Amino acid sequence: MKKKTLPLLVLMALTLPLAGCGGSDSDDESPPVVTNPPPTQEPTIIADADPSSCSVVSSSGSAVVVGSGQAGDPAAPEPASGYRLGYRAKYASKYMVVANTPLATKAGCDILKAGGTAADAAIAVQAVLGLVEPQSSTIAGSAFMMYYDAATRQVTAYDGRETAPAAATGYYLARQDQADPASPAPVPSARRSGRSIGVPGVMRMLELAHKEHGKLEWSELFDEGIRLADDGFKIPGRMGNALASSANSLRLDADAVAIYFDVDGNIRETGDTMTNAPYAQTLRILAQKGADGLYTGRIAQDIVNKARQTVGADPARTPITPSLMTTDDLAAYQAKKREPVCTTYRDTYYVCSMSPPSSGGIAIAQTLGILENFDLSGYAPTGPLDEGGIPTVMGVHLVSEAERLAYADRDKYVADTDFVPLPGRGVASMLDKNYLKSRSNLINTAASMGTATAGVFDSATARFGIDNTVEYGTTHFSIVDTYGNVVSMTTTVESSMGSYHMTNGFLLTNQLTDFNSPPIGGDGNPIANRVEAGKRPRSTMAPTLVFKGTEPGDFLMATGSPGGGTIIQYVVKTVVGALDWKLNAQQATSLVDFGASNSPNTSIDTSNTTLDLGALQDGLRLLGHGISAGAQSSGISTIMRVEKDGVMQLEGGVDPRREGIVLGNGAL
Repeated sequence: MKKKTLPLLVLMALTLPLAGCGGSDSDDESPPVVTNPPPTQEPTIIADADPSSCSVVSSSGSAVVVGSGQAGDPAAPEPASGYRLGYRAKYASKYMVVANTPLATKAGCDILKAGGTAADAAIAVQAVLGLVEPQSSTIAGSAFMMYYDAATRQVTAYDGRETAPAAATGYYLARQDQADPASPAPVPSARRSGRSIGVPGVMRMLELAHKEHGKLEWSELFDEGIRLADDGFKIPGRMGNALASSANSLRLDADAVAIYFDVDGNIRETGDTMTNAPYAQTLRILAQKGADGLYTGRIAQDIVNKARQTVGADPARTPITPSLMTTDDLAAYQAKKREPVCTTYRDTYYVCSMSPPSSGGIAIAQTLGILENFDLSGYAPTGPLDEGGIPTVMGVHLVSEAERLAYADRDKYVADTDFVPLPGRGVASMLDKNYLKSRSNLINTAASMGTATAGVFDSATARFGIDNTVEYGTTHFSIVDTYGNVVSMTTTVESSMGSYHMTNGFLLTNQLTDFNSPPIGGDGNPIANRVEAGKRPRSTMAPTLVFKGTEPGDFLMATGSPGGGTIIQYVVKTVVGALDWKLNAQQATSLVDFGASNSPNTSIDTSNTTLDLGALQDGLRLLGHGISAGAQSSGISTIMRVEKDGVMQLEGGVDPRREGIVLGNGAL
């Protein structure tokens, strides 16, 4: 691969110790669950992974190249079972990728192996994800990226969130005629209409990150995505399930039918070999023209035409309410660099996550700030820690109570701060240690609070309504490169298969349904997260970085997850598991998902049917918790930098509830 001329900071990085060297979105308040898991299927035991050369080890002990189709290939399709046993932490000495599909993980690992940076690898991963995990992300979607530059020891938050079209107003999602509050609702529904489709952001964001942190040529980062789209791949289990459940909606779109249905009109199934020639051509255009290939020219016009279609491709010619997006909206889109939301934790760690329009970073930082007023070390999980463990009653109680308080503030105050300012002094007020100490005093160790009231900062009255849309369509990956740079990135199509609109081989999102609609709350006050022209909808995506000490520099952890409004809970569980309960990267990731939004119910993940969680649920009920038990669809991807066998190594963990793997260079 050709390499870009090295900027001064990268040259400096090559002479410094390697800081990283070592071995849905949707604002849904209920936990996403795995759809239709086989009720009698036992969790699957997976093959072990070998980071030695971006490959895995088969049951016979031989190395298997991911995507080769050989025995032991983790890319071989299997029905999504909800939980897979047998995951153990993996180690690498220089670089590592953790993503939720094997083919995307391999694409990123190969870029790192060729000398690329974490920013380079992120582009390759996203290009493949849009092909093999379309139910979760798309190159016309949105994303947030946390980037740690080892040379400068700086953390940057990159915002690639979609925006509402310039013509959108408050009733855009609620009424066909947004000027008339009495007009009928969009059809077939807000999600399946063009109104849900936002101006995409992820490719502009990746282009910005590459300009600042890339090393390899942009044009070479799409090669694996192009190859897979041209040559074909076996449809994975989760994608197969998503296609089956979305078939009726996808039939309304001629482009989706051409890709996802066979010549007899049947939806493609798990294990089928699928090609996507239009997607390959789109990636070639992106490789040649940069992000302009998506935001200007023919593809931009195709996006607008598809978003503005008024009838479906089905025999009934189902009416579809069109978008008001224009090519000017696409041409004007800009990714943004934000100040990350950072806080100290127990005066020992420095935690950074995404800033608004994501609510995730503030809520995670608030939760940790409340929890540091309690000693959690005595409430570590028990049982088989390598298979999820069994959380303790008091551990779950304290974490979920802290989350209720954080969600209360999030629901009332957080939106796109370019339009709606945070209360008081902004992030500083919401993360003030004295304020969070006062919030911790509201926690009763003998009884759940049920629901919490938001804190008082000033006279701000704007608040969120509650969005009850369940989200399945998000994914997350974490990357550490040879130079010590780190990416934690969450990327999304919103609900599974997005808006069901497709063009040029990729899906368009239903991201704008993350806005609250209508724009006025029941109390007559305007809702902070209402639709406005050019505004970015609130998100809960929370790519997160952790450092040792009280400032960036000594990298410890990168993590994040899909999961809509429950992303906060998944990330908090993983961070607390690693920092307070000293679990390794895989154990913290596999740990039973638990937590609460601002409701009386506490969620307990029951994906791993080999665990007996009855006593945990009974103990929580005695403290007044309602219990919401079920298989959840987190997709946590974690990398930690740890000492092992006397040397610093990278330690990877991937969520057993999805299909991902850990890959990297040779283990020490």
